[in-house]
Amino acid sequence: MHDQTAQIGGTFPGIKIEAAELRIVSLPLITPFVISTGTMTDKTFPLLILKGEGVEGVGEAVMDPLPDYLEETIPGAMAFLTDVLLPAVVGKTFRSPAELLPILDPWRGHRMSKAVVEMAFWDLWSKALGVPLRDALGGIGDKVAVGVSLGIAPIETTLERIEVAQAAGYRRTKLKIRQGHDLALLEAVRDRFPKIKLTVDANTDYGLIDMPVLRAMDAFALDYIEQPLAFDDIHDHAILQRSVATAICLDESIRSAVDARKALVAEAGRVINIKVGRVGGFASARAIHDLCEAFGVPVWCGGMLESGIGRAHNIHLATLRNFTKPGDTSSASRYFHRDIINEQLETSDGYMPVPLNGPGIGVTLDRAFLDIVTAKREEFRA
Repeated sequence: MHDQTAQIGGTFPGIKIEAAELRIVSLPLITPFVISTGTMTDKTFPLLILKGEGVEGVGEAVMDPLPDYLEETIPGAMAFLTDVLLPAVVGKTFRSPAELLPILDPWRGHRMSKAVVEMAFWDLWSKALGVPLRDALGGIGDKVAVGVSLGIAPIETTLERIEVAQAAGYRRTKLKIRQGHDLALLEAVRDRFPKIKLTVDANTDYGLIDMPVLRAMDAFALDYIEQPLAFDDIHDHAILQRSVATAICLDESIRSAVDARKALVAEAGRVINIKVGRVGGFASARAIHDLCEAFGVPVWCGGMLESGIGRAHNIHLATLRNFTKPGDTSSASRYFHRDIINEQLETSDGYMPVPLNGPGIGVTLDRAFLDIVTAKREEFRA
């Protein structure tokens, strides 16, 4: 995979980042999305456009306005991007995304901020090379299997949403759970849908004290329980995994290949969710993917309610060969009345086509609508 990437850009002379455009975009959600840590009614995110030699690369950041998923926030990211990262890359020439790493790696944390710069450059670089991002990453195939992620709602509402998802052919149903909204929900879902591929995501709402409830989930034939314990924990997940039959899937706990190695050696989980923004970019995501493949552990591509830009990046990432479980990249129309891209990212029978309408991420910005939903815009030049 990495050899293929080197071969693609092996004779490339480089591309100069002549300017950068940073926006804050806010898209209203069709339905509020409820998880154990709170409710989201709008998807607000930084959007970065890198410009060079007549080509543009676009990336979408995934930090939240408040630190309710991980520590990073939009205000902190904007300061770090404008004061540190963008001045360090604008005006410079890079032959490959790997040449960005000496600029990004010395800074501690801030993985989501680093990721949006790296992702935008991957798009810029692959466009300059004239290849789809899938090929630049070393992926295969023209579609990826996807599932749905259903927020916390009354049980009957959840059952109705599952009916709709099943009719659309989605390959996996993930239920958001929290303490007190778990076993009764699973019993009702399994009674109505005994054979569907089912997972749950706790978003860190449980502790080892809740072991009886987590063990009781073994009765519902779940494919995995996602991130039941603390966002920064590996040790207790290893204790839990030894105590339950259901596979544990780690999300928030895995921020790097080092975290993944520690978790796999400790047998803290048997599945890993890779979110390119959470782990700091494609280089880190591929390293985690390769490590998990070496351990025989499957991965899947998680989502953060991205717009079409982040969604397209995720789809291309999910073409790597060890993404063997359905991801979260379902149809954009489930979340937004209108997206910021011109193309439709919609599933068919539970599969999302890889956007291959040209090089890079394969989608284009709807500039007129983007201007309407942009709350703030800054431009940087050398």
